[in-house]
Amino acid sequence: MNQLAREQFHQDFEAALAFATRLHARQVRKKTDIPYISHLIGVAGLVLEYGGNRDEAIAALLHDAIEDQAAEYAGGAAQLRLDIRTQFGGKVLCIVEGCTDSETLPKPPWKQRKQHYIDHVCEVDDSTRLVSCADKLHNARAIVSDLRVLGDALFDRFGGGKQGTLWYYRSLANTFLELGNPRMAEELDRTVQVMERLAES
Repeated sequence: MNQLAREQFHQDFEAALAFATRLHARQVRKKTDIPYISHLIGVAGLVLEYGGNRDEAIAALLHDAIEDQAAEYAGGAAQLRLDIRTQFGGKVLCIVEGCTDSETLPKPPWKQRKQHYIDHVCEVDDSTRLVSCADKLHNARAIVSDLRVLGDALFDRFGGGKQGTLWYYRSLANTFLELGNPRMAEELDRTVQVMERLAES
């Protein structure tokens, strides 16, 4: 990447970070006081560390925008999609849409929704799969960290409970091992193994 391209990337990334910060300003991580933007920054960092490009890194910052914020966005989901496309490009929007778990309200039953997402991962392009894997790796690391402090009580935060959460992350890890970025998929698999060991102890 030459100097001009680096400068453009920094400008675009800064704009996306500001957009995501405003969008998720009132959102926190599940059952915590941690600002949600910390997760989005963490996912974008992983994408860049594992070789992601401009579109993938920006999509990482925005990957939960449609799923979490469309209902409250002025103009709704259609306007949010248009603003993402206009400001950051069609490829970014495509990745964000590909990472969206569900935007229907009320959401479908938990197991049905998660199985659909696992199946969906097999159909998306490499860029979407990279951002999705980074998202799940960051979440899995957070679960492992909190498991060490809270034990099984942690699983009360999740719709699938203990067994459902373990099933979901093991299924994701196996799927990404078959299809995703090999290095990141292997790191997700190692993290899920730690999660499973902690959950058994």
